[in-house]
Amino acid sequence: DEYQWKGPFYFIQGADPQFGLMKAWAIGDIKNGDDEWGEEIKLAEQAVQAINKLNPKPKFFVLCGDLIHGMPGTQWRKDQEQDLKNVLKNTDQDIPLVFVSGNHDIGNTPTKETIDNYCKNWGDDYFSFWVGGVFFLVLNSQLYFDSSKCPDLKQVQDVWLNEQLAVAEKHKCKHIIVFQHIPLFLRKPDEDHDYFNLEKSVRQEIMEKFHKAGIKAVFSGHYHRNAGGSYRGLEMVVSSAIGCQLGEDTHGLRVVVVTDEKIVHRYYSLNELSSQGIEKELLDMLAKQN
Repeated sequence: DEYQWKGPFYFIQGADPQFGLMKAWAIGDIKNGDDEWGEEIKLAEQAVQAINKLNPKPKFFVLCGDLIHGMPGTQWRKDQEQDLKNVLKNTDQDIPLVFVSGNHDIGNTPTKETIDNYCKNWGDDYFSFWVGGVFFLVLNSQLYFDSSKCPDLKQVQDVWLNEQLAVAEKHKCKHIIVFQHIPLFLRKPDEDHDYFNLEKSVRQEIMEKFHKAGIKAVFSGHYHRNAGGSYRGLEMVVSSAIGCQLGEDTHGLRVVVVTDEKIVHRYYSLNELSSQGIEKELLDMLAKQN
């Protein structure tokens, strides 16, 4: 049923609630300073409340990684995960949650064990789904960043991705959209590699593959700032965090409207989304039936 295009719809993208980072960042102890996350709890609650008030309802709410700050094996991780789950379970039950794995969820250099652990807690680390004729892919971008401790798992994801893109081609979907934690790039497709993007040769290969498959957009987090750019018709959208901000943006969420011919999105601060909801221009796009 979801293979069929039924007219415009929208979803909500959030990223990096990252319970524990605000205190760790404030005191300059990224490794061990994440023993409090009261501020992040409030922000995540505000996000959920804002989403629950929206009318019409979004088709889903996707969280693009770094759900919590505590790395695998660290002291506060279990408590952070439990507190996040307690907040998220108040999301309207008609709004499905989609989780994407980030580097803090499975480690900068993931292993089979850290990935298994994530999957037990949050679901698969990569998967696909259909909504109203649009094909969505969730990827484990950590396997592109550093798969040195689990090269076989990267290979399995690669094979799976090629199969999925073949499925998408066969079904003649309206659009293909990708979610992953680490952006391919922040502003320019040929920018230098650093902590916040993928290594250039890896990036080039993925961008070409996505371009050939006709993927319209990739939505990411990780940067804790808004950014983005494009490569041959593929839009790279980098959304700032629900949690700790590392730039000039506000704690917020992105509203993404999918129409017959395009994907339109806007980042809202949590305050703006809770008090005013979605602006008329986007609501008008949703109201246009084909």
